[in-house]
Amino acid sequence: MMETRTGVSHPAAPAAAGSTSFRPDIEGLRAVAVALVVLFHAGVPGVGGGFIGVDVFFVISGFLITSLMLRELAETGRISLVGFYARRCRRLLPAAGLVLVTVVLAGYHRLGFLRGDEIAEDATWAALFASNFRFASRGVDYLASQSAPSPVQHFWSLAVEEQFYLVWPVALVLLLWLGFRWALPYWLLGAAVLSLAYSIGQSGPWAFFSPVTRLWELAAGCLLGLAAPRLRHIPYRIAGSMAAVGVALIVIAALTFDERTSFPGYAAVLPVGATVLVLAGRGDALLGGRPMMFLGRLSYSLYLWHWPVLIIAEQAAGEPLPARTRAVLVLLSVALAVVTYFCVEDPIRRSRRLKRSHLLSLALALLLVAAPLAVAGWKTSTSPAADTGRGDEYQPRLGAPAPHVQD
Repeated sequence: MMETRTGVSHPAAPAAAGSTSFRPDIEGLRAVAVALVVLFHAGVPGVGGGFIGVDVFFVISGFLITSLMLRELAETGRISLVGFYARRCRRLLPAAGLVLVTVVLAGYHRLGFLRGDEIAEDATWAALFASNFRFASRGVDYLASQSAPSPVQHFWSLAVEEQFYLVWPVALVLLLWLGFRWALPYWLLGAAVLSLAYSIGQSGPWAFFSPVTRLWELAAGCLLGLAAPRLRHIPYRIAGSMAAVGVALIVIAALTFDERTSFPGYAAVLPVGATVLVLAGRGDALLGGRPMMFLGRLSYSLYLWHWPVLIIAEQAAGEPLPARTRAVLVLLSVALAVVTYFCVEDPIRRSRRLKRSHLLSLALALLLVAAPLAVAGWKTSTSPAADTGRGDEYQPRLGAPAPHVQD
């Protein structure tokens, strides 16, 4: 989830990498994506395919990461990997660290120590941006109803993005250094085709959570970022129509997909292709309104907060929550997102002191990764479950698995 500043010189389409115009349509597209995900997780009828909002985020991330690196190359003649990772750390880690620490503490407080221990372990993987591997290895079916979904299960998508960030910028710099800039689209296209083919041929948890099956979605955005200078030649009316059709297709996918849809595979081509249309056509008139832009700015924090708020509340209640309660919890998530954005996320991302010092940014990153790890380790080590000599009783609530009893 990147900043929405990239190369644009025409009101209808992205342009050369050297420009620094703001993209209100991308903020609006983020708003659409996060709204779909939240409505899906809140169990709103008719939005059974709202999970495709994550795929929209993947394409946006690929587009922005490539556009911004090429803009840096055009302006400075080089790409600073240290600077790139420092910016990513300032952007992603403050809010993520805050949510993980809060979820671990809330898990122990509201769900008991056995469930708390499980959540602490999940949070440890999430803090290391490897939760997708954990959930895949445990056979989690993201689209099926589960008795005990993890409150940090949604961190799988951040893990996929971070794993991509570790590979693509380094590969881009290496290919540029070797003089293979002309080959960038071919390398990306080849990787995308192989990834899509692998995604189509796979099924089960690894198909959903694997970075290999999701690579093509991010690569689609990267390819669009490479093509950005040519997109400015698209006539204004055609570009606007492309964006409108793209948004309509995203909504259609959200309304027609459900837990029975084999995903990602062939089905993911629809939301991914639709997102490419929106980004290529640019839909400022459709997506650039102030309410949409405001929700788009909150999208990262809202994505982080909404799922644990809903899941912990339901598991603490011991039964499915009524629609009115879920609606209140969504509003609570929005409030938490507003506070997190204005008090944590945005101030740290825009800090002049941190921007001046990549070393200080990376040091902060280590601290923000260590904080949830330390809290999870502390709560686990002090949990009654860590003391085999204690016989504390524990009555599991909804979603909290009963302790294993040997015969």
